[in-house]
Amino acid sequence: MRRRRRGGRALLLAALLVLGTAVALRTLRAAAGAPAGPPAKPPAPPAPAAGGPSYDLHAFYYAWYGSPRFEGRYRHWDHALVPHWDPRVSAGFPRGRHRPPDDIGSSFYPALGPYSSRDPAVLAEHMGQLRAAAIGVLVLSWYPPGLAEDNGEPSDSLVPSILDTAHRYAIKVAFHIQPYKGRDDHTVHENIRYIMDKYGSHAAFYKYKTSTGKSLPLFYIYDSYLTPAESWANLLTPSGSHSLRNTAYDAVFIALLVEEGHRHDILSAGYDGMYTYFASNGFSFGSSHQNWKAIKTFCDSNNLMFIPSVGPGYIDTSIRPWNNHSTRNRVNGKYYETALQAALTVRPEIVSITSFNEWHEGTQIEKAVPRKTLTRLYLDYHPHQPSLYLELTRRWAEHFSKEKEQWLM
Repeated sequence: MRRRRRGGRALLLAALLVLGTAVALRTLRAAAGAPAGPPAKPPAPPAPAAGGPSYDLHAFYYAWYGSPRFEGRYRHWDHALVPHWDPRVSAGFPRGRHRPPDDIGSSFYPALGPYSSRDPAVLAEHMGQLRAAAIGVLVLSWYPPGLAEDNGEPSDSLVPSILDTAHRYAIKVAFHIQPYKGRDDHTVHENIRYIMDKYGSHAAFYKYKTSTGKSLPLFYIYDSYLTPAESWANLLTPSGSHSLRNTAYDAVFIALLVEEGHRHDILSAGYDGMYTYFASNGFSFGSSHQNWKAIKTFCDSNNLMFIPSVGPGYIDTSIRPWNNHSTRNRVNGKYYETALQAALTVRPEIVSITSFNEWHEGTQIEKAVPRKTLTRLYLDYHPHQPSLYLELTRRWAEHFSKEKEQWLM
C-alpha cells in the first residue's frame, strides 16, 4: 500500500509539473504579444476587501493600447519619438518609433507585457488591480466616436466592455473628455448628450452626490483652457445660450487648472471645480503642491470643488528624449506618499491619481516588472514588488477615509 501511494504521488507531481510548465510557456508567449489561442477567460472578481473601494479616489485610465493579437499591430507601445519644437534642439536627439515588444514607448515595462486594451483578460486584471488599490472610480480618457489622438485609433466602442467589467468589481466609470480638432462648447454639448444617453443608465456609470442631494455625472475636461471662458459659459451657466444647467443633461464639470490666472476663467466659465492632472510637482502652478492650499481657499470661497491630482513620479524621456527637466524620481514610493500627504492636507472631497496606466509619461501605478533587452534597460519598482503602488494607494485610501471622518466631526 505504501509503495502504491508513493507511486501515485510521483505520478501526480509529474502531471502537475507538466501542466505548470505548459501554463508558464503559454503566459510568456501571450506577454510577448504572440498568439496564444482564444482569449483567456477573465478571472472572477475578488472577494470584497474590508471597506470596499473608495469612490472619493479617482484614477485616470487609458484604453488606447493595442497588440497584434487584437488590433493586428501594436498601438501606442510603438509611440513615435516626439521632436522638440526648436529644430536646433531637436537635431541633437533621436527620431523614429519604438519597436515592441522589446522596445516600447515607456521607461517602465508592464507586468502584462505590451497588452491590448481590448483584451477581456487585461480589462479584468486592471479592474482587479484597481480594486486591490481601493480605487473606486476609473476616469476614462475619452474621444467622440470616430476620433482619436495621433498615436491611437477610435476607442468609444470599448466603453461598454469597460463599464461591464468595472461593474463586476464594484468600480464606477467617469469620463475624461480629451481635446480634439474642433472641440468647443457646442461639440461638448453633443458629447455630454451622447455619453449620458448611451451610457448614463449603466450601473457602473459614476454619479457624484452633490451638497443638495442630487446625484449627477461628473466630467473632467482636459485642456479646458483651450476654449475661452465666455464660450464655456454658454454651456455651463444657467443663462447660457445652450446651457445644460437644470436640464436632464446637467452634471458636475471639472476644468483643468494649469496657470494661476485660469482660476478666475474657470469660475466665470461656470465650471463646478478644478483638477490639476500633472504628476510632475512644480511643472505648472496647478501641479505644484505648495500652491494647493491657496487653490483650495479660492475654491472654498467660490463654492468650487478642488480635486488635487497626485502621481508616483514622472518620466517621459522614452517619447520626449529632450524633456529630462520634467522627470521626477519615484524614490521607492516616497514621491507618491509626499504627494498624497500634500493632497490630504488641504482636505479635498476627492483625490485624483495620475495615473493608473499612462505608461508613456511614467505615471502609472499599474504593476511593472524588471526587464532588460539588447537595447533597453527598463526602470522598475525594485526593491519592492510590482504591486508597490497599488499597496501604497490602498494604505492611503484607508488613511483618507479616516481623515474625512475626523473632518466631518
